[in-house]
Amino acid sequence: MPTLRTTTMLSSGSSLLHARYLHQSSVRQFTRLSSTQLGRANAPRSEAHVLLVFQQRRHQSSSHNANEQKPPLPPSRLLLRALRQSLSLRPIFSAFRGQSLRSLFRQSPEELVLAIILLFVAAGISVYVIYTYFNYFQSRQFTRFPPQIAKSLRRALYYSNYSPDPKLALKYYKLALQQCSEAGLDPFSDEVMGVRIQLAAWFEKIGSHRNSIAALEALLQDCKKWVELIEKSAQDGLVDASGRMAGTPTPPGPVSEEDSESETDTIPENLWAKRTRILGKSVGISVKLGELYADEHVLQGDSAGEHLVWAVETVLKELQRRQVEGVKEGEGDWMSPEQIGGALEALGHHYESKSQFYLAAPLFLQAITLSPPNSCHTAVIMNNLAISLAQQPVNTPTNPSQASKVGRSNVVARPTRSTLLASARSWALQAQETAKKVQGENRTNECDEACAVALCNLGDIAAMAGDIEEARRRFQESLTLSKRIEFAPGAAQAQEGLGRLSKAQ
Repeated sequence: MPTLRTTTMLSSGSSLLHARYLHQSSVRQFTRLSSTQLGRANAPRSEAHVLLVFQQRRHQSSSHNANEQKPPLPPSRLLLRALRQSLSLRPIFSAFRGQSLRSLFRQSPEELVLAIILLFVAAGISVYVIYTYFNYFQSRQFTRFPPQIAKSLRRALYYSNYSPDPKLALKYYKLALQQCSEAGLDPFSDEVMGVRIQLAAWFEKIGSHRNSIAALEALLQDCKKWVELIEKSAQDGLVDASGRMAGTPTPPGPVSEEDSESETDTIPENLWAKRTRILGKSVGISVKLGELYADEHVLQGDSAGEHLVWAVETVLKELQRRQVEGVKEGEGDWMSPEQIGGALEALGHHYESKSQFYLAAPLFLQAITLSPPNSCHTAVIMNNLAISLAQQPVNTPTNPSQASKVGRSNVVARPTRSTLLASARSWALQAQETAKKVQGENRTNECDEACAVALCNLGDIAAMAGDIEEARRRFQESLTLSKRIEFAPGAAQAQEGLGRLSKAQ
């Protein structure tokens, strides 16, 4: 009994302790649970309050900016953004990294190599397009014009060279000239006259020779009228010695030497300098008109001769005036020797085309003296002189009495056929030697072609002199050289010469 009682008491005591422990733990859990539930009960209220305030602010901001629209981006920025996105190479480079590149090569090596080649081709095309844009469309030939005129000229050249459309090209050429007039640009400036010359060159390029002639004729007449007006004003005393209109104040000169060096390029040209420039342009335009009138699509030899004669006469008159009167203030240099020789050569070709070799030979001779000695074109002019001398007619006296009268007179007798052929052969040999001596950067395909033509001319001259073997040898040499340099006209002329010799035998 006592033992059982004690055990009962112990068990009851332990139960009591256990009950107390459970009670305390339940109290602690209740306390924790109560605080947690209380926090949770308060949390929805605070979250609801924050959401309400956020929605109110959002509603206020949206209602506040409802009627305000963001300004649209300019087209240039949109274009740049689209171009940047389209030219982004990040996805491509991300694929060509480390393991991705190896796996792609293992899966399909041919396609990968082709993709890399296409990528480099696309990069090359992009570089070329960018280079062309900045080197051509942003060059000084456009930037020296006002923006609107430059825009019209870019479009005109685009529809002339890159995407040919004659109607649109002509439209923008006319628009550019109209804009030049409205902007008050000088119609005789290099820029405006350059646009008109470019229009004529474009007409010639598309085969409209009549329109090209009309454009150049109008420009030439305007230049002639301006030069005549200035010369008349100078005769009337309206232009002073400094090349300005009488009564016009002289611009102040530079104060120091540094100012003079910086303002060298900004000094405006006076009337004498402008006259020199416009007169030189007129000579060049007249020579070009002579070439156009003599073209096979036009064939107006008389008009061609008139323009070429006027050009040569104008060049010689201006040279003579400067020798007599001297160079006026600010007048500048006259045409270069090469330019003067070009005008003389063009007139010589005109006389040669009309079989007036006695008029062509002196012009070619004068052109040779003005042409640089170390030039392939000098050899070409020598060939022209040689053939002109060889084809000149010889009028011999019909009887000895007339010959004696000619000998006693002061008139110089015409050279004989043998003399002309000897002179022609000498010039042909000189043309060949000149073409051989040209070396370095000065040597062009024109030198080889001049050699082939000189050999052919030597064959013609030998045939005229009756030396058949010499003629055949020269023709054969010309044919071999022409085939080697792929000069079709020279080969055709040499074969024609050999054919004539075969028929003669």
